[in-house]
Amino acid sequence: MNEQLWITALLNKVLGGPVNGLLQALPPAFHPAHPEAPITNSVAMQFVVVTLLIVIFLLVRSRLSVEKPGGVQHMAEMFHEFISGQGEEIIGHHSGRFAPFLGALFLFILVSNLIGLIPGFESPTASVWVPLGCAIVAFIYYNAHGIREQGVLAYLKHFLGPVPLLAPLMLPIEIISTLARVMSLTVRLFANMFAGDMVTLVFFSMIPVGIPVIFLMLHVAVSFLQAYIFTLLTTVYLAGAVAHEH
Repeated sequence: MNEQLWITALLNKVLGGPVNGLLQALPPAFHPAHPEAPITNSVAMQFVVVTLLIVIFLLVRSRLSVEKPGGVQHMAEMFHEFISGQGEEIIGHHSGRFAPFLGALFLFILVSNLIGLIPGFESPTASVWVPLGCAIVAFIYYNAHGIREQGVLAYLKHFLGPVPLLAPLMLPIEIISTLARVMSLTVRLFANMFAGDMVTLVFFSMIPVGIPVIFLMLHVAVSFLQAYIFTLLTTVYLAGAVAHEH
């Protein structure tokens, strides 16, 4: 078992029993490898990230003002306009309903990427299961909206291609291509964050002063870039799912 972070040890001490009991009630595939510590570092860090985001949202909500908007409100509005503008540019004028999901996805990935820079924490996105979970959620989300927007039959027709004679050939190709998006989103985010954490750790152990700051700044830039790319690709996939043929 990997060494537990202090927050992981705390959560296992407080919630380990109920969590283990819940997992034991599920099929054997869900049973924890270490029943005495069923909460892993990546799960604990996701709990921290979600808690932090809820606090930020509550802070922004408490400071909303029409007459005297503050700096926090201006930043929140700029972020919302950025996500909404990108969605409108890629999806179209009806993209406003997708902005909450895309914004939450971007913030979760961004904070998950950056929190590893704080001593005593680690980036949950450096564990392959977290990017995979984000990719699966995005995959289900845009396909569900595609079916909702066009209906089951019309949506599945996209997998057959424009030429009926080539439908038997296009169907497996389109299915594999669609499923590969999950792997692509997962590997891109996981590989970049895992490599970034390892490079920063190596340089801190070799040269603890000066040089690692450069790699810390690079890690921050990569964190923003990967959150943006993940959200951008999800927006593109969403646009393809809800688009109507003309």
